[in-house]
Amino acid sequence: MAIEVINIETFLQLRQQLPVFDVRSPGEFEHAHIPNAISLPLFTNEERAIVGTQYKQVGKQPAIKTALPFFAEKMVPMIETVEKVITKNKLPNEIIVHCWRGGMRSAGVAWLLNLYGFKVYTLQGGYKAFRNWALQQFEKNYRLNIIGGYTGSGKTEILKVLQQQGHNVIDLEALAHHKGSAFGGIDMPAQPSQEMFENSLALQLYQHTTLVNNASPIWLEDESQRIGTVNIPIKLFEQMRQSPVYFFDIPFEERLKHIMEGYGKAPKEKLISAIMRIKKRLGGLATKNAINFLLEEDVSNCFSELLIYYDKLYWKGLHNRNNVLELVKTIPALNTNAQNNAQLLQEYLNSTEHD
Repeated sequence: MAIEVINIETFLQLRQQLPVFDVRSPGEFEHAHIPNAISLPLFTNEERAIVGTQYKQVGKQPAIKTALPFFAEKMVPMIETVEKVITKNKLPNEIIVHCWRGGMRSAGVAWLLNLYGFKVYTLQGGYKAFRNWALQQFEKNYRLNIIGGYTGSGKTEILKVLQQQGHNVIDLEALAHHKGSAFGGIDMPAQPSQEMFENSLALQLYQHTTLVNNASPIWLEDESQRIGTVNIPIKLFEQMRQSPVYFFDIPFEERLKHIMEGYGKAPKEKLISAIMRIKKRLGGLATKNAINFLLEEDVSNCFSELLIYYDKLYWKGLHNRNNVLELVKTIPALNTNAQNNAQLLQEYLNSTEHD
């Protein structure tokens, strides 16, 4: 079986069925990789530095001689790792291998695995080709619908119901590992790098528009451009700001109840730290009141103080749009019940279809 070099379009199709092995160093993989790829490093971070320095200072052939002992000691473990993945997931005896730009690292590992008996595909241009493709996805135009509502409206839960119903949904906060406010990182895993966030987002955009060949809109939550430490790519964010917003108008007390269910049992020190991060914008008095309420075990009044601040902030962001009166569609709701509110949304969409 010959090793087959595939372009990015073929790769995007095959990765749906075949395991993808990334042979770059652990550091490169940790910074960012193709979602669902499996790390199979040819070199450790230190070995990569040694071989790279040798290549630049002395040349290709001396670098290869330096690299071969590193490769030799990993040959059997590499084969066994691939075998375990194939066996555990009951996959065909076919795999995809890539390195940074489709050079010697992927060629060497592909040779080994092909020699052992795997059908091996290598990605032309490697991870760099995928990365260029990912960035191109943010230059495209998409049909977007936005779920809006003040803090505590249960917007994420509405998205989940829409997803269960078969709608195209991208949960930006799930991809960012952050809920989008100063408190959004509490009890969440570490955030991905900006590059990793973009890679995951690009694949979801592709999934909803190309793979399923679906003209239906993609539903997103109304977000600031910055979600914790990552940013929504600017052109996509601009499209979000120009898309219809279905704003759920839910009573303050109901939203406060929802917020308390989500954050009420969070450690005090984490809540105080989050409050201090917004002290400048919140104001000295409101900050002092919120912290004092928290220290006095009055979580309700603490969150009430914070919710007043976030309502003002969200109102400003909501109305900082061109054609705001045309874009924002208000849907009154009694509470944060996601199933009921998804039904209200559907009824609203049905009614406007006939207008």
